[in-house]
Amino acid sequence: MKTNPSTFVKLLLIGCLSVVCVAEDFDFFYFVQQWPGSYCDTKQSCCYPTTGKPAADFGIHGLWPNKKDGSYPSNCDPNNPFDQSEISDLRSSMQKEWPTLACPSGNGIAFWTHEWEKHGTCSESFIDQHGYFAAALNLKKKINLLQALESAGIQPNGDSYTLQNIKGAVKDATGFTPFIECNVDESGNSQLYQVYLCVDTSGSDLIECPVFPHGKCGAQIEFPTF
Repeated sequence: MKTNPSTFVKLLLIGCLSVVCVAEDFDFFYFVQQWPGSYCDTKQSCCYPTTGKPAADFGIHGLWPNKKDGSYPSNCDPNNPFDQSEISDLRSSMQKEWPTLACPSGNGIAFWTHEWEKHGTCSESFIDQHGYFAAALNLKKKINLLQALESAGIQPNGDSYTLQNIKGAVKDATGFTPFIECNVDESGNSQLYQVYLCVDTSGSDLIECPVFPHGKCGAQIEFPTF
C-alpha cells in the first residue's frame, strides 16, 4: 500500500508535537535560592510548612531554564505532570532543602508541582523529572550561601550591607558572579531575598551568567533574621 507523501509529513508532525517538540531549547539554568527571613518579612508574610519551621538557611526556590537573550520557556509539557512517585527517594531532602513558605501551610507538593510543570518540563531534553530535582539538591550541597556570607562578616541579624560586599562574598566562595534579588520589608527597606547563580544545561556545573534578570537593590541591603 502506497502512502501519500503529504500524509507521511502530517504523521511526522503529529509525532513531533506529541513527543519531541515539547522539549524547548534553552542555554542555561538559573539556580535560585531564597532567604526565608526575607520571604516572611513582608506585608504578605508566610506560613511554615506542615513539617515545621525550616532551618535558618537559604532554601531552593528553583532551577529555571533560560536563554541567552533573556527570555525563558515555561509550561513546556502538559503531558508530563509532577509525579510524587518519581521523587520518593528525594522527598525528605526536598522537605529540608526546598521547603514551601506559601500560605496556607503545605507539605511542599504544590510548590514542587509548580516548579516542575512551569520550569522542569522545559529541561526534558536534558534531564528527566527525578534528575531535575536531584540536580537542584546536588547544587544546594555544593553551594553553601549562608557560610559564604557569614565568612565575609555578613550575618542574618537585621544589619545592612552593601550589594558589592554581598556579591563579592558569594563570588569569592563559588568562583562565579551572582545576581542578587531584593524585596522590601513591611517598612519599605530593601532586603536580601534571592541569590541567582548560573548552571550549564546538564544541571551540574556552575558557569558565568550569560545574562542577568532585571531588578535592582537599594544602596544598603538588610539581611533579616529568621
